[in-house]
Amino acid sequence: MPLHVEQVTAATAGVTGIHTAVGDARDLDLPDASVDAVLLLGPLYHLVDRAERVAALRERARIVRPGGAVFAAAISRWAARIDGMLRERIYLKHPAVLGLIDRIDLTGMLPPLQEGGFSAFCHRPGELRDEMTEAALTVTDLVSVEGPAFILGDLDARMADPADRSVALEVARAIERVPELAGFGPHLIATGIRSLASP
Repeated sequence: MPLHVEQVTAATAGVTGIHTAVGDARDLDLPDASVDAVLLLGPLYHLVDRAERVAALRERARIVRPGGAVFAAAISRWAARIDGMLRERIYLKHPAVLGLIDRIDLTGMLPPLQEGGFSAFCHRPGELRDEMTEAALTVTDLVSVEGPAFILGDLDARMADPADRSVALEVARAIERVPELAGFGPHLIATGIRSLASP
């Protein structure tokens, strides 16, 4: 996004070694095996076609050096229901979501809820794993980012208290990799490694 490139450029003025550019997540202008690691934090949300998501992941597998890691973020399939409906109560501002939520759960397609709003694809954990595998990445980790504490109404207060903060983080760590619970949090991050044998 041009705005994000402008923001990074402004924030890093005078810092050497940082290069920014607007690009296409499915077709990067970087050489093969040219980076040590890749952060893919956003494009998978907005590529609603599976083939395009796999193409974006393949591009990361192409540019990362053999043995390098690709960290890919996704919106959880149940983010709209748990975060949007239960925590944020988006149905108050956008009542139409009440008629859409079952379809969002079923398909993973989050339509724009207002003029100019974004659409997104919401992954099941297994779908993210499968797409990364299809893109020639070996998935070594897949976690729920926020954990269940994100839903607490008093999270800021708990995080300010050392004992409460410790418990909240311990709960997140204890269940972040439990397959049955990975989709509970609004975001997932999968770590994929490019094979050492990759050309």
